[in-house]
Amino acid sequence: MNAKSWDRFAKIYDGFMAKDALAYEQMYDLIRRKVKDKTVLELATGTGLIAGHIVKKATHIEATDFSAEMIEKAKKNYNSTKLHFSVQDARTLPYADQSFDVVIIANALHIMPEPEKALSEIKRVLKDDGILIAPNFTDADSSFKTRLRLRFMSAAGFKLTSKWSGDAYIAFLRKNGWLIESAKTLKAAFPLTYVECKKEMNS
Repeated sequence: MNAKSWDRFAKIYDGFMAKDALAYEQMYDLIRRKVKDKTVLELATGTGLIAGHIVKKATHIEATDFSAEMIEKAKKNYNSTKLHFSVQDARTLPYADQSFDVVIIANALHIMPEPEKALSEIKRVLKDDGILIAPNFTDADSSFKTRLRLRFMSAAGFKLTSKWSGDAYIAFLRKNGWLIESAKTLKAAFPLTYVECKKEMNS
């Protein structure tokens, strides 16, 4: 899905995500514990749902997305002196090495054509003792109902570039140089694998 497609989707994004409100509330609680008094980068922020719900705990959040319309919607949704929204490509970030205590990328790696590049950039801008929080929908081997939803989404333009089970997603992160600190599955429309990682320093 390209930036223009996401621009069109921005108008209905919040309604689309509402069905997973309970899972997201659980996720916000988990993330708040890790961002307290931290400098945070969020990639693929969409309309700012995560950033807006955790900003009170953080010192500062840079929340980015490659869709200009998503960022415009996010700016309207959330307003805080500790929160800055901008349009960025997760694969080529403008930030200096080791700029952030925490990087968050939620439900995005499976729709990126080159997720490894995003993970490489995250590793560069994250401090050596920093945390990557990378929740992701993991839909391989799911129920018939879930597979049917995926077919409808694909027809609407939401094409997945990676289809992971929870275990396969964790294996993918490890393969790209991340040490898994914790992982759990949250119940959502699609299984949501919540993962916290640290850099593998010799990778």
